[in-house]
Formats: sequence, structure tokens, C-alpha cells
Amino acid sequence: MERQLVSAVSPFAEAAAYSRVVRVGQHAFVAGTAPIMPGDADPPPDAYGQARRCLQIAIEALADVGVLIDHVVRTRIMLTRAEDFPEIARAHGEFFRDVLPVSTGYVVAALLDPRWLVEIELEAVVPG
Repeated sequence: MERQLVSAVSPFAEAAAYSRVVRVGQHAFVAGTAPIMPGDADPPPDAYGQARRCLQIAIEALADVGVLIDHVVRTRIMLTRAEDFPEIARAHGEFFRDVLPVSTGYVVAALLDPRWLVEIELEAVVPG
């Protein structure tokens, strides 16, 4: 079965040897996606903006291997502060209101870059 990869654009991707997306057959997996900005610019200052950025990166990467947002079946969300849950959930809802994937998360954890408030993983299954 063919294995399709989308490279991760991250300061950690080369050293840690991982991809942003791996698609094998009907299944696609998106690595934990932080709110990384072009040129290592600062991410949005708020949890809502960061969650939107994470989801934009992840969904664009899925598209690179022919996977649509409608194919997402699971999300996992790590956040650094429990009080950010409502704003992260709002962003998640804007993307997935019509998709309704299962969601494991909102796990409070420390992330590698102190500017990051949230990191999101996705899994998708393409019909067919």
C-alpha cells in the first residue's frame, strides 16, 4: 500500500524525523500541530487564534494528500491552560460543526515552545 507523506514545517521536524501527515490507503494521520508561523514569527497571542492556526495548518496538509475536512474522524487537543478551553473549543467548533469528529482532549500539558498555548492532532478516514 502506498505511503504518502507531507513534510512538517517545524523547528523540530528534521531532528525528530517526523512528517506533518502520513496517509496510508484510506487513513490519514496529522502529527501534533502547533501554531507555527512563517519565519518563526510569533503566533497569535490568544488561544482562539492559535487553535485556528493549528487547524489551518493541519487541514491544508491533509489536502496535500487528497483528504478533506469532512474525512476527519478524530481530534486530539493539548493545551497549556485549562482556562483557554472555551476559546479553543470555539475555534474547533467553527471548523468541525458539520463534521462532528470524536475529540479526545483537552489535555493540559506543557508544550515545547513557551509561546504555544495549544497543539492539535487529527485523524481522517477517506471513504471508499
